[in-house]
Amino acid sequence: MSVLLDVVLPVFIVLCFGYVAVWRGLFSDSGVDGLMKFTQGFALPCLLFRAISTLDLGQSFNLPLLGSFYAGALMGFAAGLAGARLIFKRDWEDAVAIGFVGLFSNSLLLGLPITERAYGAGALTANYAIISFHAPFCYAVGITTMEIVRARGASLALLPAKVLRAMFRNALVIGIALGFAVNLSGYHVPGVLADAIDLMTRAALPAALFGLGGVLYRYRPEGDLRTILYITGCSLLLHPAVVWMLGSALGLSTAEFRSAIITSSMAPGVNAYVFANMYGRARRVAASAVLIGTALSVLSVWGWLAILP
Repeated sequence: MSVLLDVVLPVFIVLCFGYVAVWRGLFSDSGVDGLMKFTQGFALPCLLFRAISTLDLGQSFNLPLLGSFYAGALMGFAAGLAGARLIFKRDWEDAVAIGFVGLFSNSLLLGLPITERAYGAGALTANYAIISFHAPFCYAVGITTMEIVRARGASLALLPAKVLRAMFRNALVIGIALGFAVNLSGYHVPGVLADAIDLMTRAALPAALFGLGGVLYRYRPEGDLRTILYITGCSLLLHPAVVWMLGSALGLSTAEFRSAIITSSMAPGVNAYVFANMYGRARRVAASAVLIGTALSVLSVWGWLAILP
């Protein structure tokens, strides 16, 4: 019970503040849009830039960690796509969008603060290693699959350029790329600029959690409940179960194992809806899965934390 009270609930209470504030008219929709634009377009990219620019890449990036997490993510994507197509009889485009819900866990807005509260700021190295590939990997998989499905046998020669253009319109990807560029160049960010960026990063997570609560108020559950519960199960249960098996088999350290499991057990991220909205496919399923998955993850995350070493 102490894990629930001390680690999980404070994060979700901040999120609920945002939800209730918008619900009761204390915070406007335009205010939520502005807050999310600030966090996703500026504060969170600064957070990722600073974290990745200062990471010890040789120590942080190892194949067992990334392989375990992203194999689980791909399994969630494949299970979601196959279930949507074969069980729920959705067309291929809808199936890809639904599969993306099982692929894109909320590694940044939920995974990062929960890991920090559970194990301290020093435990976040593996989280940042995972997050640095998260948006690029997931968008590359989702966009490539969707464009192949939409092409229906037409030439795919323009596909790589289309995927890269879509990825590098994302501010998070730009922040990650700049972080890698600074890290690999050996350049040190001047102290004054580093302090300014750090001020931005301190606002990132609490502001983003509050804004996420406001965004989730818009995503009221509507229809397709069986499909929503199925893809939510892929996200909250299947993904971390695969990571648990692979991480155990590959001998991840305790810190890496904790970060991989907690990150993989997060609810679908808002980017799942962004992707569905980008293609105009399965938007209701994606939006409702983000909302229901976030609510259910209070219990599922508590369960995973309780059995972690």
